[in-house]
Amino acid sequence: MWNGVLCGLLAGAMWGMVFIVPELLAAFSPLELAVGRYVAYGVIALGLMAPRLSGLLRRLERSDCSALLRHALSGNIVYYMFVALGVKLAGVAPTSLIVGVLPISVTLMGRKDHGALPLRQLALPLLVAAAGIACINIDVFAHTQSTGGQLGRTIVGLLCATGALLCWSWYTLDNARYLKRHHHFSSAEWSALYGLATGLIALLIGAVAFAIWHQDVTGAAGAASGRDWTRFWICNSLLALGASVIGNHLWNVASRRVPVTLSGQLILFETLFALLYGFIYKQQFPRPLEIAAIVLLVAGVLWSVHAHAQEEKAVSPA
Repeated sequence: MWNGVLCGLLAGAMWGMVFIVPELLAAFSPLELAVGRYVAYGVIALGLMAPRLSGLLRRLERSDCSALLRHALSGNIVYYMFVALGVKLAGVAPTSLIVGVLPISVTLMGRKDHGALPLRQLALPLLVAAAGIACINIDVFAHTQSTGGQLGRTIVGLLCATGALLCWSWYTLDNARYLKRHHHFSSAEWSALYGLATGLIALLIGAVAFAIWHQDVTGAAGAASGRDWTRFWICNSLLALGASVIGNHLWNVASRRVPVTLSGQLILFETLFALLYGFIYKQQFPRPLEIAAIVLLVAGVLWSVHAHAQEEKAVSPA
C-alpha cells in the first residue's frame, strides 16, 4: 500500500502544475489551453507507444474504447477547461481548494467499494479536511471583498471549479473501478492509450473550433498581446509530459494499490502542490487562514492514511 501512497503523492506534485499554466498563458481561452495540452499529450503518447501500437490496438475491447472515451472527456478535456476558467476568474488558490474537496466527494461516493473503510472510521479525518477547505473559502471571500474584487466573477469561477470537482470525482471512481476489474493492460500501457485517445479527441475538437471560429494575431503583435504561440506550445508540452504522461501513469499505479477511499484522500496532494506553486509564482507567503488550511488538509490526509494502514494490518494474515 505504501508504494501506492508514494505514487499518489508524486502524481499530485505533477498535477499541481495544471493550476499554474492558465496563469502563464492568460491570453489564451480555456478551450485553447485544453486542446493544446491534450494534443501535445497525444503526440507524446503516440511516440512512446509507436513500437507497440499495433499490438496494443489489437488487444483493445469495446469496453476499453468506451472507458477511454469517457475518461478522456471527464478526466482530461472538460475537467481542464473548467480548471482553466476557474483560475482565470477566481484565481489559483480558490480553484485548487474547491477541487481539493475531492477527498470528501470520492470517499463518500466510493464508500461501498471493496476495501473501503466504514465512514465512522473516516469521519474525523474528513472533518479535519473539511475544516481546512472552510478556512480557504472564508479567506477567499474575505480577500475578494477587501480588495474590491468582482464578487460575481469570483462566484462564476468557483462554479467552474465545482464543475471540475464533479468531473474528476466521477472520473476517479470510474477509472479506479475499471482498472481493478481489467488487467489486460499494464498501468503504463493504459496511460499511453489514454493519452492517445485524449489527443485524438482534442485534435477533433480543435479542428472543429478552428473551422467555426478563427481570429488571431501572430508574430510581434501576437507576442505583445500575450498570445505567444511558442510559449504556448512549450508550456503545454511540458505540462503534457509532466502532469499527463508521468502523473497519470503514477496515478494508475496508485489506483491499483490502494482502496478507493484512500485514493480520494491522496488527491489532496494535488491541491497542496498547486498552492505551493501558486505562492512561488506570485512570490508571496500564504495568509494565516491559508496556512491553517494547509495544516488541516495535511493532517486529514495523514490521519486517513494511518487509518487505512491500521485496517490493512488488522485484516492481513499473521
